[in-house]
Amino acid sequence: MNSFGKVAVLMGGWSAEREVSLKSGKAVLDALCAQGINAVGIDADRNVCEQLVQGHFDRVFNVLHGRGGEDGEIQGMLEIVRIPYTGSGVMGSALSMDKLITKQLWRGLGLPTPEYIILNDENDCEIAVRELGLPLMIKPVLEGSSIGMSKVKNAADMVAAWQMAKQHGGTVIAEKFIQGEEYTAAILGQRVLPMIRLETPRDFYDYEAKYDDTGTVYHCPCGLPEAREKELADLMTRAFHSVHARNWGRVDFMLDEDGQPWLIEVNTVPGMTDHSLVPMAAKQAGISFEQLVVTILEGTLDNG
Repeated sequence: MNSFGKVAVLMGGWSAEREVSLKSGKAVLDALCAQGINAVGIDADRNVCEQLVQGHFDRVFNVLHGRGGEDGEIQGMLEIVRIPYTGSGVMGSALSMDKLITKQLWRGLGLPTPEYIILNDENDCEIAVRELGLPLMIKPVLEGSSIGMSKVKNAADMVAAWQMAKQHGGTVIAEKFIQGEEYTAAILGQRVLPMIRLETPRDFYDYEAKYDDTGTVYHCPCGLPEAREKELADLMTRAFHSVHARNWGRVDFMLDEDGQPWLIEVNTVPGMTDHSLVPMAAKQAGISFEQLVVTILEGTLDNG
């Protein structure tokens, strides 16, 4: 473990996902320290570059969720000061953080992702209902953890949903709602871990379903035949690499009522508490949380 040197665990930050990041960071820090790794937690602020340089850190375990930490900004700064870091690089982080750019790239490659319309004004809201039908998912393209998202079942609710999403900044899209089951595929290095099927009593897998609702159920193994899961794993790998993601992450997707897969998004810094989705998939694969964080950190030895 001495090969890692002094490790900074970046957490917190200034995005809307700050609180989730602090929990992920603490779990990662505790796991690294428990294995004798010289790890130090840093609640990142705008002085984080100075902290890292003055602290003489050898590498960074990045657990910053959302804007500022998952969108290429931190990654670009770390490239400049030449500190190896976990996860995707500048391009992969920037592409994956923007749901619209990700969808456009996937569509260009012929990969399946739900139809969408960009919402610039109230007129676009009417067009979306007319062309895509209801229900629709309204999404700010630069947020994670389902922040600012809503499911619209009635045309009368469209404008309010658009206005709410717009408050989070960036572009807002209306996406065709896929009726079916929601899955996630965790990727660790070149390996796709056992998939998870998510089941929630709520309208969709929103922020409350992810972090507060005790009624959310996670099925791992997901119940798909082995051959089908392997086929889907190949698609998820292609989707992940197409946005230049690397090292580790998660691809979320739906299977509609006909079994057709629909790619939803890529997460390049997923949640890392001991009950988050990637650790859950790792556990099913026989990988402990401690082993998981070390494997992710080992990726910095190649990127350094």
